[in-house]
Amino acid sequence: MTTPVLLVIDVLNDFTRQHSADDRASLVGRINDLAALVRDANGRVIWIRQEFAADLHDAFLGMRRDNDRVTIAGTYGAQLDETLVVGRRDEIIIKKRYSAFFGTDLEAILPPPAETVIVICGLNTHACVRMSVIDAYQRDYEVVVATDATRSYDREHHDVTLRYLGSRIARLKTNAQIAALFNLSA
Repeated sequence: MTTPVLLVIDVLNDFTRQHSADDRASLVGRINDLAALVRDANGRVIWIRQEFAADLHDAFLGMRRDNDRVTIAGTYGAQLDETLVVGRRDEIIIKKRYSAFFGTDLEAILPPPAETVIVICGLNTHACVRMSVIDAYQRDYEVVVATDATRSYDREHHDVTLRYLGSRIARLKTNAQIAALFNLSA
């Protein structure tokens, strides 16, 4: 049987505040439910956080060029949303680019692709989620996008991205379908 690994991408205060209080509560609730399901399946939960230095020396080109100060180290905005339930065995990885794989040790700590299903959720669908899904697929992992637990501030790009990813790169599943995949109750 394959082991689930849940990658929760960038559910950070700077990004969750772009959503209404109701949408934020719904998103975080579904992520917390999904994380509990994965833990119940003896899987791993890995929280991915984007974070940059205050002087932006480690930020990507567009951020430096536009002086875009989002998810700055040490600020409230760069922290995981405080309503998320982070388990004591969960792991946290800091990234500097859209993909959770780029410039991190994520690939080194993951089990081999033949033994693993990577479930990905978080923010923002059209950017960091998309790049992480594609990079996992390029490494021959079976990838599931948790549609209940994935959002974007841009609904049109969210929808287009899910259509693209679901056409050949990943399976799109609700939390209930993910629970069934691992023979768990949602």
